[in-house]
Amino acid sequence: MATSRFLYLPGDRLSGTELSAARLDGDVVEVGDGYMPADAVETAALRAGSLRGILTDLFAATHLSAAWIHDAIAEPPARHTVQRAVARRVTAVHDRRVVVRDTALDRGDLERVGGVWVTTPVRTLADLCRVGDETHRRAAQKFSQLRPGLAEITRAHLSSQGRMPHKRRALNVLAELAARPADQEDVTR
Repeated sequence: MATSRFLYLPGDRLSGTELSAARLDGDVVEVGDGYMPADAVETAALRAGSLRGILTDLFAATHLSAAWIHDAIAEPPARHTVQRAVARRVTAVHDRRVVVRDTALDRGDLERVGGVWVTTPVRTLADLCRVGDETHRRAAQKFSQLRPGLAEITRAHLSSQGRMPHKRRALNVLAELAARPADQEDVTR
């Protein structure tokens, strides 16, 4: 099942060897775990679809992986963060490319992009703000700059949710992001 005629996954229409040769010839470029024509526009659907082998129908891209799909960061993370998109338990996943969060996501926090599940922009920003490291903070800042008003919407949504780890931290970060003018750059770079 191809998600886009512009996305080539190793083994679908072309072998990994053929795709590597096409990359060396300059005909295709890498996008996530796949390839796309060198002259095509990289879209969220292509980025998401390139993770089809990792996500299947059981998992959704979250955190930095979802931020990459939503174009909040330029490069995919070294290890993709995925979370259960189905209610039933999933057998253990043994893949060095992923960090698996076993808690099932609510359907309202998910959307289909490129044929795979990805957390919504609101859930993605909330997740980024709940993690305390610099990489996630910068991704949250960039995401809120790309989508004016998202920080306020996310803060209101998160405030209405029940207890969750690091919620207070996320609300504080979202308040800062919402108060920052849209054109203000981060001076700590």
